[in-house]
Amino acid sequence: MQNHISFTLSICLLTLLASPSLVSAQQSDRPNIVLILADDLGFTDISPFGSEIHTPNIARLAAEGVSFTNYHTAGSCAPARAMLLTGVDSHRNGVPNIPEALPAEQMAYEHYQGVLNDKVVTLANVLQAGGYHTYMTGKWHLGHTPELLPSARGFDRTIAMADTGADNWEQRTYLPIYEQANWYADGAAHTLPDDFYSSKYFVDKTIEFIETNAEDDQPFFAYIPFQAVHMPVQAPREFSDKYAGVYDEGWTVMREKRRLAAEAAGVIPVGTEAVVTPGTRDWDGLTTEQRRHHARRMEVYAGMVDAMDMHIGRLMAYLESTGEYDNTIFVFTSDNGAEGSNIILPNGGSLLAPWFDLVGYNSDYETLGERGSWNAIGPSNATIAASPLTYYKFHANEGGLRVPLVISGPGIARVGDMTDEFTFVTDLAPTILSLVGVDGHEGSWQGRVVEPIVGADFSEFLAGDSSPIHTDSESIGYELGGNSALFKGDYKIVINGAGQGETAWHLFNIKADPGESRDLAGEQPELLSEMVAGYESYVQANNVLPMPENYDRSGQILGDALRQLRRQ
Repeated sequence: MQNHISFTLSICLLTLLASPSLVSAQQSDRPNIVLILADDLGFTDISPFGSEIHTPNIARLAAEGVSFTNYHTAGSCAPARAMLLTGVDSHRNGVPNIPEALPAEQMAYEHYQGVLNDKVVTLANVLQAGGYHTYMTGKWHLGHTPELLPSARGFDRTIAMADTGADNWEQRTYLPIYEQANWYADGAAHTLPDDFYSSKYFVDKTIEFIETNAEDDQPFFAYIPFQAVHMPVQAPREFSDKYAGVYDEGWTVMREKRRLAAEAAGVIPVGTEAVVTPGTRDWDGLTTEQRRHHARRMEVYAGMVDAMDMHIGRLMAYLESTGEYDNTIFVFTSDNGAEGSNIILPNGGSLLAPWFDLVGYNSDYETLGERGSWNAIGPSNATIAASPLTYYKFHANEGGLRVPLVISGPGIARVGDMTDEFTFVTDLAPTILSLVGVDGHEGSWQGRVVEPIVGADFSEFLAGDSSPIHTDSESIGYELGGNSALFKGDYKIVINGAGQGETAWHLFNIKADPGESRDLAGEQPELLSEMVAGYESYVQANNVLPMPENYDRSGQILGDALRQLRRQ
């Protein structure tokens, strides 16, 4: 009789545990995740970091969570995205550079294809297996073929733009290196709606995907990699016009305003020195018409950031209306620093003017940023976006690698906090998994060997632990297109072979001197030698290939564009 009662109780217990209502309750207690990735957003381009650009919704997330002022990523989009989604170094996940910039000599090697390889597991894969709905809307740039699209890499529902960039107003490519703009929905070719604007559409589709499964109480992971503010920089006029006159004083004045505001906000140390990026033009040496055009480019840029923030706010409001906001972890960051390519000339013309004429683009002042317009801020304006850091996208200086990171939501006890604790892009995947209680993997996934996650889980730091995320003895190496760095404690060594033609390493204390104004290589030769040896170990461990002689990333991409133009 006693055995019968025990058996009956066991059956009842199993039945209760298997009950859909109980399973749903257990799942609904787990936090949702919204991972927002801006494109080419500079270090001080959001208001909590000292910007004049209106970003109240990102500022709200910062006030409700923690802002990281010493977070580093890759110098261009695809390697950053690959590391963000896998926690694996870019030379091991298949994306050491964007495929458009890989020289033929390197593409002969399997790990240098510029697309996410089959040796890595994505954050979406792990969360999907852990009971999460997984959604992605935005720029993918990790492969075009069916097995490489996000729908095959762990995402349930997707809207994906597979190229380096695309027009924000309509379905057309932004450079002649592509025959068309490659958009996909759930793995199939996709046609954009007539009323398309990228930031609006990505949030619309994210809300649609969440709403579709709202009744099952299963938690969701929404990855939103915006096109803002990648070129072509475009925004609705009502957003751009909000900044009319703001940039009329020029980049020298605006850089200093940003530096002082960042100091006041605690983003950088007081007294931080800023080095003007070589090649920056003299504002006073420009004609009135040139200054007018440059200022308008930044007005449109600010408008595009502002519009992105507004649409982020729409998602936040939707989650509040459904009661899910307080149970959602938000992560906001950028893939790399601001874009400094010099495609638009000071008078508003362009190196691509023949192609613009062919396809109907223009860079006219009167309609800059609107439908049919092609806009980019250029290298001198990029020094505003990166202020007080030096250089910008593609370079291994702080202006290319250091971007804002804001995290808020369940599990984050440092409310309203700002920290200069060093963090790296590969740290985000393991941290997100830990925050939601989903086990990662140790290099084995569904019966096969995969690359292990190398990033550090800093969830305990977010919960209030004062221990450092990375110890002073830990080295983190980095290389992209011939530009290299190694981080160790407060220090960084850096050399830019591509774009700057450097042949010697520099040494900086980037915690005390984020502007990289004081090269310590001559003062601390032993530390420099130690860190250079650490970088060589990184090269060997990750099979980092040397760059061909005379490699020119911009020349290769623009050369491809011009060759394609001649074929047309």
